[in-house]
Amino acid sequence: MKHIARSALIIAVFFGLEKVLGFIRNVLIARAFQLSTELDAFNAANNIPDLIFALISGGALAMAFIPVLSEYRETRDKSDIWGLFSQVTNGVFLVTVLLSLLIAISARRLVSWEIGIAPGFTPAQQDLVADLMRLNLVATILFSLGGLAIAGLQAHQHFLIPALAPSMYDIGSLIGILILAPEQGYQIGPVVLPAFNMGVYGLVYGVIIGAGLFLLIQLPTLIRFGFRWSPKFNLKDPGVVKVLHLMGPRVVTVFFIQSVFIFQDNLASRLPTGSVTALVYGWLFMQLPETLIGTALGTALLPTLSEQIVNNDLEGFRTTLEKTIRVITALTLPIAVILAINLGPVIKILGFDEAGTNLVLWTVRAFMAGLLGHSLLEVAARSFYAQHNAKTPLLASGLTFVAFILLAIPLSRNLGAPGIGLANALAFTGEALLLFILLNRVMPFRPRLKGTLTRSIAASITGAGLSLLLQNLLGTPSSTLAGLGAASGIIFLSTGIALPWLLPELRDLLAI
Repeated sequence: MKHIARSALIIAVFFGLEKVLGFIRNVLIARAFQLSTELDAFNAANNIPDLIFALISGGALAMAFIPVLSEYRETRDKSDIWGLFSQVTNGVFLVTVLLSLLIAISARRLVSWEIGIAPGFTPAQQDLVADLMRLNLVATILFSLGGLAIAGLQAHQHFLIPALAPSMYDIGSLIGILILAPEQGYQIGPVVLPAFNMGVYGLVYGVIIGAGLFLLIQLPTLIRFGFRWSPKFNLKDPGVVKVLHLMGPRVVTVFFIQSVFIFQDNLASRLPTGSVTALVYGWLFMQLPETLIGTALGTALLPTLSEQIVNNDLEGFRTTLEKTIRVITALTLPIAVILAINLGPVIKILGFDEAGTNLVLWTVRAFMAGLLGHSLLEVAARSFYAQHNAKTPLLASGLTFVAFILLAIPLSRNLGAPGIGLANALAFTGEALLLFILLNRVMPFRPRLKGTLTRSIAASITGAGLSLLLQNLLGTPSSTLAGLGAASGIIFLSTGIALPWLLPELRDLLAI
């Protein structure tokens, strides 16, 4: 667990850096474009490129690739490891380029299609979405190769550079918003930055620059680990067959996951202007703690869980899983409640008008209801992939997509964008619970959550009460800082970091 904690801490620190840079980027974008048709178009244009990236290497291949590479690392020499890596890289590159060309050709139809990306947009706005999407596909090719590099490094239990890579993407995006997009140059102290007046297109060119940096920063470390590229691809190679065997169900799983986000924007395009952007910001705010807790722990866990399965260490697998579930539950419940109460003044920094700020705030709160579920899902899914079981997560994701549709349609009509966020929270939380129930049937485990839930709920109630009291006494925005600070102290005490008799698992995790 200390090894996992060390890796998770490295990941969390650099993911935190990425989130800070991402927050700065999103504040600048919001202030420059407001809740406008252009910003809605930019956000909607990311959907299909994100789908391709997630299907090919971002989500699908990483989950299928890391367990196989971990097995090779335990049982084969370096030449076999990197030979397999080269073959998979070559196949991914060819497939990504082919798909990108097909999407570029059919972009306009995909946007206006009734079950497509944005059928509710005006024709001019749909044209803009199609243009931006085509440019985004260039970044997708670079991101796909970068995603493979991440998988290769993480399989070797190296997490530093993969955790730093997303920050390189943010730096490229900041170049887009600070230099390429504006009509007049930003002034930073005595320096006035150049301005290329590209508007929303400048944002996309910044994404392309960021994708290039995302890939390039990882190449030296790959080479240091012994990577040598070889121009071959054999579909009959046993390693490739094993990766494809796991990847097939995972591709469909990721398709269901990404389809949720496409369907979200489809519904939001029929709502008032700014709804698509509100969903984007709602998701981003929820993703901050989810990434630092759920994704960081899940990413650090997968190679270890895979090695435990390879070595038939089932007791170690159960212990790792049980402790991680308790840690995630202890942290995410109070954090979700406290952030939901205190984020109003932070959202005002985005510079939206009062109506736009309220729309984003309530959308954030709706997504926060799913923080625990999304964080647990990071671990639940990886627990199956570590066992080379990709079919169970596929089944669960298909049911989640159906549940989301059934929830999102009525909730969006009654609550607008926040209703869509709430449907997302409920559907994905249900998926996490289903996966753990199914996992318990094949490998019984006992996370002993009663005490953890009691302390987390107590921390949530106390933190919420203290935050509301400080808001009444101090007003905003000073109450936000005071509320978050005081509430952090409550989480610190309630989860057992300070008191040895409370949740010792978390204390063990942090004893590095």
